[in-house]
This record gives sequence, C-alpha cells and structure tokens, in this order.
Amino acid sequence: MSATVGVIMGSDSDLKVMQQAADMLEQFGVEYEMTVVSAHRTPQRMYDYAQSAAERGLQVIVAGAGGAAHLPGMVASMTRLPVVGVPVNVTPLNGVDALYSIAQMPAGIPVATVGVDNARNAGLLAARIVALGDPAVAERLEAYRDALVEKAMKGAARVEAAKK
Repeated sequence: MSATVGVIMGSDSDLKVMQQAADMLEQFGVEYEMTVVSAHRTPQRMYDYAQSAAERGLQVIVAGAGGAAHLPGMVASMTRLPVVGVPVNVTPLNGVDALYSIAQMPAGIPVATVGVDNARNAGLLAARIVALGDPAVAERLEAYRDALVEKAMKGAARVEAAKK
C-alpha cells in the first residue's frame, strides 16, 4: 500500500515532535512517509517533494518546522493538497515564532495549524482528511472518539463520587 500522508520536518531534530503525528497515523491504519525537507537548506528538495506529492498518491501533508517555520507555507504554495503545519519549539521564543509564521499565511495559501509541538493533533487531522474517502479509517476514528467520551465520563463520575 502506498502512503497517503506525507510527514515532513525541517530538521531531524524535529523528529521527537513529529513522531507523534506518525504514531497517530499508525493508530488509525493510515499509510505515511516521513522525511526531512528543509525550506532553507534544501529548497530544491522541498520544491520537488511538494510538486510530486499529489501524483505520488499523497492526500495530505503534515509539515513541522521551528523558528521562522517557512516549510508548511512554502509547501502549501506549491501543492493543491491540504497542509497541516506543526510549529516546533526550538527557539528561546518557545515556538511562538513558529506558530505565528505558520498561522499567519497570506490569503490564498491556507495552512491548517495546530498548537506548538502538537503533532498528535496534526496526525489526527490528517487521518480525518483521509477518512473522507476511506471508510475503514472513518470507523477507527469513530471508535477513538467513543473511547475519548468514555474516558471523560469516567473522569466525571470519579469527580462526582469524590464530592459525596
């Protein structure tokens, strides 16, 4: 089976964060590829990756970057695929610089943006996008959501029982 999600990052130092996206995709049975694509150090590689993504069967790209965080926006400017940006905390600004860089895209170049270091939600969002055309992934997402509800209800019951 070929990958439907591309997980890319600006540097291998981002792997610890971006692995969360891969873990979520694995949980839902979504095939993915993962690599380093730097907007600043390997711009031709970034261009080639973005330009070929759709023809290679990808449906969504999760792109993590820190600092100036140009990778998600630059990739979004070169593909028709949805791009989910993950701001990575790598500077003394605690990832706020990356968050602003990713969230403040100009009109016409959208990048869905999750919280700083929250690649878990990026993977979940990518799985939801894939689920639009994959009933098996949709079923696994429903089961995941049901488990979240059950966990929350158990927590509510514990809090209510402790009050008595």
